[in-house]
Amino acid sequence: MANLTLEDIAKLAGVSRSTVSRVINNHPNVSEIARERVRSVVSQTGFHPNLAARSLALQRSYILGLVIPRSVNTFFADPYFPRLTEGIAQACNNHGFTLSLFLFYTEEDERNLFPRLCRRGLVDGTIIQSTHAEDEMFDQLSKSEVPYVVAGRPMHVNNASYVDVDNVSGAYTAVRHLAMLGYKRIANIAAPMVTTTGIDRMEGYRKGLKESGLRFDPDLVVESDFTEDGGYYSTQRLLPCKPDAIFVDSDMMAVGALRALRDKGLNVPDDIGIVGYDDLPPARQASPMITTIRQPIRRLGVQLVETLLDIIENGPIPPRRIIFGTELIIRESCGMNRIVNKHNDRQKPITVPREEGRR
Repeated sequence: MANLTLEDIAKLAGVSRSTVSRVINNHPNVSEIARERVRSVVSQTGFHPNLAARSLALQRSYILGLVIPRSVNTFFADPYFPRLTEGIAQACNNHGFTLSLFLFYTEEDERNLFPRLCRRGLVDGTIIQSTHAEDEMFDQLSKSEVPYVVAGRPMHVNNASYVDVDNVSGAYTAVRHLAMLGYKRIANIAAPMVTTTGIDRMEGYRKGLKESGLRFDPDLVVESDFTEDGGYYSTQRLLPCKPDAIFVDSDMMAVGALRALRDKGLNVPDDIGIVGYDDLPPARQASPMITTIRQPIRRLGVQLVETLLDIIENGPIPPRRIIFGTELIIRESCGMNRIVNKHNDRQKPITVPREEGRR
């Protein structure tokens, strides 16, 4: 049906025009029965509200910005970002918003382009992928009136809302699992220590070693950049220190570690065990398949939008902090079957259940 109005939808659904408007704008003060009536009529008629008129009336753009300080090549090379963006885009569509993606190649791009994003009216709110400690992005945001939420705990920002996973617990679980399988020299290919991801996973790594009765050896830690090549070259640097297992802070780096070990004629898991982090498709496609810490990436994306819309509607105070749990996914690279068959009296490995999110 063409040229339907809110009044037409209201008549067909048997509700008032204001009820139709509230449903279309995702207002909470609508009964579930009325909401379903309106949605059913909208679906059957193919009705599309006049977004331009709605934006003008409410002084909103109905656009949310997603800022990822990565180049286009990096964005598409790492499956983490497309999966996160998929969840964000889905939630935007569900709430009648358009998603605008901002990728910054260099710090100069960020300095030149980011202030435009902070101007009131271009977007209704912004999702920021957490960046390094020295980034000036949050200073600019705090001086603007644009609502924002951060993907990942931000560094040195106390009043920001964010959505993250429990990186300390995830890394701890990975190390405890390897230790319970009998590994003694557990190395770590770590995320950069200028990020909270790197700092939190390092805390979990060291805690896992300590509670397993293993000594922390700084020679067994190499920082890298989340890329496959980074994992490859970091593994080459670690091998002279003779690790018997490696906890890798991302699956992409774990894939690189596998390649480096294969090039050196080493077998995984017979010679060295590996546990990654993320549970991305390359971990399942690798040979051997990579044991990993699963984080609910797509669900993180959905929650980022839900949190940002809450901030837009109700203000930034108090800050929202939502943390998801992680889950140990046991595959081939940790040597579970080989070692359990030899030591069948070993304790069952820890699993941290995935959570739906908590404040």
